[in-house]
Amino acid sequence: MNNSTVNNNRERRLVQTDDGSFTFFIPVAEETYHSKHGAEREGRHVFITHGLAFSKKEKVRILEVGMGTGLNVRLVCQASERPVAYTTLEPFPLDEEMIDAWIGTLPQDQLMMNMLHRGSWDHWIELTEYVRVMKLQKGILDMNACGAFDVIFFDAFGPAVEPELWTKEVMQKCFDLLDEGGIWVSYCAKGEVRRNLIAAGFKVERLPGPPGKREMLRAIK
Repeated sequence: MNNSTVNNNRERRLVQTDDGSFTFFIPVAEETYHSKHGAEREGRHVFITHGLAFSKKEKVRILEVGMGTGLNVRLVCQASERPVAYTTLEPFPLDEEMIDAWIGTLPQDQLMMNMLHRGSWDHWIELTEYVRVMKLQKGILDMNACGAFDVIFFDAFGPAVEPELWTKEVMQKCFDLLDEGGIWVSYCAKGEVRRNLIAAGFKVERLPGPPGKREMLRAIK
């Protein structure tokens, strides 16, 4: 399985996860965008609790690898009471039918998610009083803003599906993009990923994972 296989086959099925929230299932890869054990629960545990909340910056600059449905953007908008500049990368955006299907599961946040998905690329979108988002249709290796971010949400498909996104080269790019003391966080706890993070210069810790996962990783520059 590789990136082109997943993204060239656009079949996606909307499925409900164990916490009642929805995500997409990709039949060709037998993979979901987020945990079947609870998409929102996983996002809050990994990216909000151990990422955003762990940062002590008064103004937080987030880089997300893998916008997907925009779930993590939504969770940050719900959680943050300090300014957040949120840059999110998505080389293969959802199509209009998928956007409509997912937003239809969010009666409380439809306006905000429509602004996110249908707003202009490469421009800041003011989603809330605190959170502004810029969508970029590019991969992380195309980013050149060294030291520009405080937190990286690494939410790409797993190494079995997109192995090219979990290499030492990519982890070195993450290290370079973070400011000193910056935080890298992901649901993934694979030994190879941990070793690649360490080789890039990070201090890495294993943390208890969300439901369905024993561990997750957080790395500090």
